[in-house]
Amino acid sequence: MEKGLRSNSFTTAIAKTGHEAIAMAHSSDFDLLILDLGLPGKDGWQVLEEVRGRGEDLRVIILTAQDEVDDTVAALEGGANDYITKPFEFTELLARIRVQLRDRATPRPQTSRKTTLQVGEVMLDLLTRQVWVNHQLVEMSTKEFALAEVFLRHPMQVLSREQLLNQVWGYDYDPGSNIVDAFVRLLRKKLGRDSIETVRGIGYRLRV
Repeated sequence: MEKGLRSNSFTTAIAKTGHEAIAMAHSSDFDLLILDLGLPGKDGWQVLEEVRGRGEDLRVIILTAQDEVDDTVAALEGGANDYITKPFEFTELLARIRVQLRDRATPRPQTSRKTTLQVGEVMLDLLTRQVWVNHQLVEMSTKEFALAEVFLRHPMQVLSREQLLNQVWGYDYDPGSNIVDAFVRLLRKKLGRDSIETVRGIGYRLRV
């Protein structure tokens, strides 16, 4: 599922336990949570309860093998925005995700959720998938945008080639590939020659 989402231009992160899911939802700026009810540690119901109890402005799609009406009602009443049962077609999940993100883009009172990332003169619009540099619209491919998004989420943080490769191209991509270096060169041309610094022997860092 993660590989399919990344191939459709989404940036993903995986929580393997309920405790990890709660911590990530609280500390990171995610737009949507796909939540499996059968998590170890704290189950999905507990995660949903804590996320909503903290007032997290986060879209939640429940993912479960259960298909009882009572479970569907309980999930929605508990704060989930949608509910999908296994097995399912991946295209259906994509459609549901896009509906939630589209609805989320509609302005709501008393919400401060960011839909843009900005570092210096570079701004990414996460909803329209557009990039602006010095107030000028810059055309980017899907992978260029995904790589830029990773950098802007971690300004001044040194990111290894392996981290960038995993975030943008997936864990099954050849670790010996120089594709990261090639795309960093492309980004420099579009964001500015000195925008991304090479940290010798480690990786790259977005300069502020």
